[in-house]
Formats: sequence, structure tokens, C-alpha cells
Amino acid sequence: MDGQKKPQQANNCSQSNLLLQGSTLLPCFYSKRDIMEKSIKRYWPIFLVPTMAAFMIGFIVPFLEGIYLSFCDFTTIKDASFVGLENYAKAFSDKTFTHAFSFTTAFAIVTLILINVLAFAVALALTQKIRGTNIFRTVFFMPNLIGGIILGYVWQLLLNGLLLQINKTLTYSSVYGFWGLVILMCWQQIGYMMIIYIAGIQNIPGELIEAAQIDGANKGQLLKHVIIPMVMPSITICTFLTLTNSFKLFDQNLALTNGEPSNMSEMLALNIFNTFYGRTGWEGVGQAKAVIFFILVGAIAMIQNRLTRSKEVQQ
Repeated sequence: MDGQKKPQQANNCSQSNLLLQGSTLLPCFYSKRDIMEKSIKRYWPIFLVPTMAAFMIGFIVPFLEGIYLSFCDFTTIKDASFVGLENYAKAFSDKTFTHAFSFTTAFAIVTLILINVLAFAVALALTQKIRGTNIFRTVFFMPNLIGGIILGYVWQLLLNGLLLQINKTLTYSSVYGFWGLVILMCWQQIGYMMIIYIAGIQNIPGELIEAAQIDGANKGQLLKHVIIPMVMPSITICTFLTLTNSFKLFDQNLALTNGEPSNMSEMLALNIFNTFYGRTGWEGVGQAKAVIFFILVGAIAMIQNRLTRSKEVQQ
């Protein structure tokens, strides 16, 4: 068999029974895939080193320098003086920071539930055999393409216009600002999460659903015992993205309320920004808050990922 394959493959060569690869002659019965793999193994540093260098310069080095500066009192990075844990003590004793943490946590919990429930419901509706589903998918996804600052100012105009009917504005109370941010976040993120859920639902084997229906499962039982367990990987992704996006929210918060009234609608990212750039001599404290923020978001994301992945069904 090998003797028959090689001449046949050799006949497919355009000009000769040898191919030139670099400075090495290879028999033409080597496939293009084999040649490409050999090239990648030989020249991988050319592709990897620039990427790794950019990653180190643009992320790792500033990250490590930021951790060091969180232990320093500084105005610029050249005049930093080590002060130990003093910045962290100031950060934890800052009432605006603790309030921003509680405000952000409440916001993340509410948006986590609303976005995922609504996105999953829309995904279920748009995976039914009805006309025009592609148009609806596009319409629901479009808000995610709009920048956060633009969305913030647009929704500020809309919501303030409605609240003026009762002589109130978004900055009248932190409650109005909170629900304004929730509405904005849901409107922006539901379409994006919907796409992920649609992919998960469409990946469910049709035979599995048919078998459940033959066994007499109604729509509720089908949803609870078949669809939700089978889309748990999508739920893991969507809950992770929703949580991290909620905690990292900055531009929408800046544009919609700017933390008003009196920093009562200020979220963690905006609080760190205002501490670093708005309070003279607190640059080190702002950097310490940023490190705390990183650890907090990373820990929450890891816990959430572990909890949801433990419920995934192996297909």
C-alpha cells in the first residue's frame, strides 16, 4: 500500500519529486501540513518572541511596578518612597471606598441575575422555529457595539427626562442612580450574553430533546432537566463576564451619574480613579485600592467559575 501511495502522491507534484524547504530537500509525498508543521517548529521564536515581549512591556512590567507603588508615597514614579502598609490602612479606613464596594456588590448581584435570566429567555425565544429570528438577534446585539460613554450620556438624557415628570433626576438620590446604571447595563449586555446562550442551546443534540419528549417530559421539565444542564458551559461564561464587567464598570458610571450625589452612586473603578487623580497626596492610596480591586475581582471570578463548572454536564 505504501508503495502505491508514494508514486500516486509523487505524480501530484507539479514539477519534480522533490520540494525545497529552506535549505533541505524533502520528498514530495510529504503533505503541505507536514511542511507547515516543520516550519512552525523551526521558526516559532520569530512569531512568539515579539508577542511575549509586547505582553511583558505592556502588562507584566506595569503590573509589578503598580504593586510596588502601592507600598509607596509618591507623586511621580521617580520620587516614590516606601511606606509599607500605610496606603492599605488608609484605603480600608476610607468610607467612600467601603461604600463604593457595597454599592458595586449590590449592583453586580442585581445585574448578574437580570442580565442572565433575560438573555437566556430571549435566546430560548429566538431558537424557536419562527420567522425573522436573525433580524431580532442583530437588533438585540447592536447595543453592545456602542461605547460606554456614549451610552451613559444617552441614557442620562432619557432617564432624566422621565424623572423630571416627578421633579427628580438621577443625581437626586443614589437609588435613582443605582437603577439607572442597572437599566443601562442590562440594555447593553443582554444582547451579547444572548448570542452565547443561543450557541449553547443550538449545541444541544436534537436526539436528546426528542428522547425526553418521547418519555413524556413537558416544557418545564425539558427546560429544567435537559436544556439548563446542557447549557451550563454557556452559563459559566456568561456569569463570569457579567460579574467581571459589573465590578469593572467605569465609563458608564462616569457619564451617567459621576458618583453623585456626594459619591453615593460611585462604584469601585470610579472611586479608584477619583482617589488617584482627584485627591492630592493620595496617589499611593489609589494604587493600593487598585491592587485590592484586582485581588477582589480575581477571587470572585475564580469562585464563580469553580461553582458553575462543577455543575456542567459532560457531553
